[in-house]
Amino acid sequence: MGTVQEVLALFGDDEPLRILTRDEAQLLSPPHPNPMPIKLWRDHPPLTVVHFPQQYEAQPFAPPRGVYESAHVRVEWQTMDNRQPFYHRNCDVDEISYQIDGERTLMTELGVVEHRRGEFSRLPRGVAHDNWGRKESHLLFYTPAPVGETAPAVRTSEPVMPPFLGWQPGALNEAVTQCLGTPGHDITVSPIDEKLLLEQVKSETARLQVLRAKPGVEVSWLYRSDSFRLGVVRQTVSSPRIYRRTLDADEIQYQVSGHRTLISQRGIVELGPGDFIRIPLGVAHASAAPAESEHISLFANHELPQIAQTTRTADPYSPQRLAAVEGTKA
Repeated sequence: MGTVQEVLALFGDDEPLRILTRDEAQLLSPPHPNPMPIKLWRDHPPLTVVHFPQQYEAQPFAPPRGVYESAHVRVEWQTMDNRQPFYHRNCDVDEISYQIDGERTLMTELGVVEHRRGEFSRLPRGVAHDNWGRKESHLLFYTPAPVGETAPAVRTSEPVMPPFLGWQPGALNEAVTQCLGTPGHDITVSPIDEKLLLEQVKSETARLQVLRAKPGVEVSWLYRSDSFRLGVVRQTVSSPRIYRRTLDADEIQYQVSGHRTLISQRGIVELGPGDFIRIPLGVAHASAAPAESEHISLFANHELPQIAQTTRTADPYSPQRLAAVEGTKA
């Protein structure tokens, strides 16, 4: 322990606002005793972790599980080994998905995508879509349109009929929703001709773009809007421990692979595959990884509260706890 660097940042800028030199112990320690007879600052809770398993576990079909939600962003986790029983069309948001594990066929008016682990795609507002999952899990990110890709596509959706082997058009409905696709916010639900819907691709020139993080790159930014940014961060054991404080956005991190320790002004916690954590704006934090680690990073410039049940909480800072991260004695 000693001096460290802290980067003050704005979520939409690639360059730091400024870089500070800090005493790490003081940065992480609780404040000095209050000398006044009145309370001058609030008690802040430690960071909390939400965990969902990455590997498929057999269970009845259920709607996606909300993890974080505000009026501007919604993050969901979903697992499937079946066909989604309806088509969905968003009135207000673009819908980005990330394939955690397994295989998923995404069927839309702009073509079909066969999603594999590590892939992202964005459904523009107003595009009807359905899924057929095979022992899979994926994440969904909803945010007001328009959102743009900031990385080249590795491939695009294609016209495919039938969309998968054994497909037969069914008696399905189309649900049109608002309010970030939140359950209970449907506007209309009506029967559709599934074959007619999927053949709409023949009249469309636009296609879905499938994105992946760029190999060997520390940060791969993939999507961006005025109030939202999404990318993938890779860290190695040799990565320097630099603290970051984002002044204008909450950050949601989802651990894709590897293990790391998140060190923050609101506690220290171990993260592994399947873990989510929210770092409020203005909280300094850094990571230490014993080997290669990869996580998704989402920035939202409005508070993004956790709505899922907490799995565990961060440990309070102590010199001994930080020394355990470094593998040394305090």
